[in-house]
Amino acid sequence: MDARANAAPLRQQVYLQLRRAIEQGTFAPGSKLPPSREHARALGVARNTVLWALERLRVEGYVVARVGDGSYVAPDLATLHPTTTRRKAALQPATGLSQRGRQIADTALRWRPPVSAVVPYRFGTPSVQDFPFALWSRIARQVPLGLQQSTAQYGSPAGHKPLREAIAQWLLVSRGIRCEPQQVVVTSGSAQALGRGARRGVDVGDEVMVEDPGYLGIRACLLSHGIVARPVNLDAQGLAVADGAARWPQARMAVVTPTHQFPLGVHMGLPRRLELLEWARRTQAWIVEDDYDGEFQYGAHRIPALCSLPYSERVLYVGTFSKTLHPGLRLGFIVLPHGLVEAFASARSLTDRHSPGAPQEVLARFITEGHLLRHLRRMRELYQERQAVLVESLRKASGGRLAPAPVDHGMHLALEAAPGVDDTALSHRAGEAGVYLAPLSLYTLVSGRRGWLFGYAGFNERQLRQAARLLAPCLEREPRAA
Repeated sequence: MDARANAAPLRQQVYLQLRRAIEQGTFAPGSKLPPSREHARALGVARNTVLWALERLRVEGYVVARVGDGSYVAPDLATLHPTTTRRKAALQPATGLSQRGRQIADTALRWRPPVSAVVPYRFGTPSVQDFPFALWSRIARQVPLGLQQSTAQYGSPAGHKPLREAIAQWLLVSRGIRCEPQQVVVTSGSAQALGRGARRGVDVGDEVMVEDPGYLGIRACLLSHGIVARPVNLDAQGLAVADGAARWPQARMAVVTPTHQFPLGVHMGLPRRLELLEWARRTQAWIVEDDYDGEFQYGAHRIPALCSLPYSERVLYVGTFSKTLHPGLRLGFIVLPHGLVEAFASARSLTDRHSPGAPQEVLARFITEGHLLRHLRRMRELYQERQAVLVESLRKASGGRLAPAPVDHGMHLALEAAPGVDDTALSHRAGEAGVYLAPLSLYTLVSGRRGWLFGYAGFNERQLRQAARLLAPCLEREPRAA
């Protein structure tokens, strides 16, 4: 979508997307369009937004409505655009792709990160409005011309050396991780680090233990590369290591979020961490530690990273600046044992070569000059305040029916419902009201846990209170949460 479309109202953006899809043949003449409720849910917008777009397309002649049967692309567009059918046939992924290609394409369809407008209670969204863009621009202007020119050249696939040094220093101070700069590889966000870290440690057909419920992205990545994701249940200490080891004795890796488990929010205590490390040592397996929001701990004491403990040589530590700064930066990192660094960097050089050089230099200065520390200190205070607003506004608006318990870490809260509750029903109604409410069941494999996720970090007090007021009427037919 171009800049003008992004600046347009949300309903205009949906209209333009649909019109472009019809004109380009994505929706062929005479084909049925997705039901408005499902389309709105997929886009993360209110149903009325989609209905407005469909009505405008109907008036313009692109769409015809059939009472009781939905909306269809006008069949006479075939005569106006005779190449549409041919274009659509050329775009079909089922023909011309290898078995591996079809597997990757099919997997990608199962996990589509939201790209619609950011509205409460979308989780994983930092407060972009509070990022110091003016300071960032000033640092960028202070980079000497010669250094600007050098970072504009091809760089090391492992990352800009000053940034690797800055990250290593930062990890020691903030997460207690002792590593050398040579062990740090800069990536384009945590997803790339997670995927490549997993692929370097296991082979096609190998089994990997994953948290259930857990992060969808890593499961999709594993599956797309022929790696089998094996679900392991969670308890109050996180991944149930003993249960997983007994059920999946052939597992060669475990992917965990020990500091703040996604999505339930529990943290892995020291005995369970030691148990996990012992499992990896005994079986010669790998552990991928995803510390995606480990910096946002509000208490007086910080939970250390798993990677900072003794005997953690088989832990691959993954971090990202998408949550600590903003996702548009597209920079993350992975800390690897010395023996894996060259192989990891070489593999990256075959795909996107390396991350952009200029932002890496600015980020390195941002860290070493102390700005990251100050920014995170402000964000911890702000996010803790916003969490309190979220809890209070939900309780008040819902009459106590939605009462998530406050926690001392993270960027979202999870509220579990009673077993058997259809958590998607409330999520659908919330979407129609303009509120993004993710159901917990979306992140499960075999687990029967149900509930909802409430992101608060990226939204101010007014937005959070308004979202609570919009959500309250949606509760009329909803059973109480557990």
